Amino acid sequence: MIREDEVYKIGMLTKTHGVSGELNMAFTDDVFDRVEAEYVVCRMDGILVPFFMEEYRFRSDTTVLMKFEGVDTEEQARRMVGVEVYFPKALTEEVHEGEYTWSYFTGFTVVDTVHGELGEVEAVDESTLNVLFEVATPSGGKILLPAGEDLVEDIDHKNRKIYMTLPDGLLALGE
Repeated sequence: MIREDEVYKIGMLTKTHGVSGELNMAFTDDVFDRVEAEYVVCRMDGILVPFFMEEYRFRSDTTVLMKFEGVDTEEQARRMVGVEVYFPKALTEEVHEGEYTWSYFTGFTVVDTVHGELGEVEAVDESTLNVLFEVATPSGGKILLPAGEDLVEDIDHKNRKIYMTLPDGLLALGE
């Protein structure tokens, strides 16, 4: 059984394409193309299920046409529209240093060199030039942190921690 902490979200199946079971997938991370992955994980009826990729082809920088094994008709594909797509964290170890996308860090704990543990990255906002980590704090609040590479001191992939040195006064802005 695949557990929630073993995967991270990379996209969503948005619509069918053609009559042979192809699906359009909007993605935030193309990790499935950068490593030798045979499958992705889809949330089906609340359960994480592996789906083996038969083939895929990119339509743009954020969409791909995906064909899964065993999904051979438009009707079968239609049942998968709206399904979230995840990628196994264990397979990301094959990614070379520097090839990670920002969304890979969802679920990592942010640790500041001055203030200590700040919380867990719930999402990454890449809608503007300045990428932001949306961090859930232990007290139940949320903070936005700049995700600039110059602020990241170290990354502990095994323990899923990001060590950062944040500018003085940045955390006081949210108070």
